[in-house]
Amino acid sequence: MLEVLTGTGLAVAAGLNAYVPLLALGLAGRFLDVVQLPAGWAWLENEWVLGIIAVLLVIELVADKVPVVDTVNDWLQTIVRPASGGIVFGTGATSETAAVSDPAAFVESGNWVPVVIGVVIALLVHLAKMAIRPAANALTAGAAAPILSVTEDAGALLLSVLALLIPVLVVVALIGAVVVVVVALRRARRRRRSVSPA
Repeated sequence: MLEVLTGTGLAVAAGLNAYVPLLALGLAGRFLDVVQLPAGWAWLENEWVLGIIAVLLVIELVADKVPVVDTVNDWLQTIVRPASGGIVFGTGATSETAAVSDPAAFVESGNWVPVVIGVVIALLVHLAKMAIRPAANALTAGAAAPILSVTEDAGALLLSVLALLIPVLVVVALIGAVVVVVVALRRARRRRRSVSPA
């Protein structure tokens, strides 16, 4: 059960920012004894891979805070975030999930199931983010982009850390995130109704 919570937290984080959970997982696998990556996913611990992910993270952090560029970035990330979600869920959900070295054996073994679950979770979060961001930018003339981006990045970091160190709290964090989003949407609707003429 904890492995599923770990995988879910990492996949949700990947839907917000593809590189935060990858980097967190790679660093944790390399430097923390509590995280043992499956042999097929050990490449995440490689210093070159970690360096490339860190550079991509910096690019993402900058691009995601600029109005219009953030929307273009979201379109480009439509493949990257779900792929990242598949990798981190497949890695975090079970130590028995193998990397794809022999596609036929991978399909027959059923090891693809955690990867697909991670892809779907990250894709759903990513699509929600893509739907909210342009509307928020239009309503605020772009002022919402950096605020939403920092919030998403912080959420991705928090979920990644919780998923790796205290997976039970992933449930609490996800419920809290849903409550915050629902409250924010209700407030936005009330504001819109009070501003619009009767």
